[in-house]
Amino acid sequence: QVQLVESGGGSVQTGGSLTLSCSASTNIQSNNFMGWYRQPQGSQGTRREPVASIRVGCTYYRDSVKNRFTISRDYAQNVVSMKMDNLISEDTATYYCHAVKDGVDWWGQGTQVTVSS
Repeated sequence: QVQLVESGGGSVQTGGSLTLSCSASTNIQSNNFMGWYRQPQGSQGTRREPVASIRVGCTYYRDSVKNRFTISRDYAQNVVSMKMDNLISEDTATYYCHAVKDGVDWWGQGTQVTVSS
């Protein structure tokens, strides 16, 4: 079992910043991804979309967040963080921490990010 505990969501105005953090209850191997997905408001029927993920030697960002979001990871502490700058209304969503361990996908409970003008 892997528990992923998220923190850092909230409400900001357009152009503001937030930092999300996620701590895993057990070791996530450095060659496995940890990162963030999101599900926009009112779209419970749609799949979660990948936002950013990181492992040794590889970092992924979806196009719409490149140059605005920065993901980082403390491999020793099994913590992944994502700094979100220049937030826009389209970033409003529930953000889920994600990790892969032993071939299994694990998810956090979700944290809400709301961007208003």
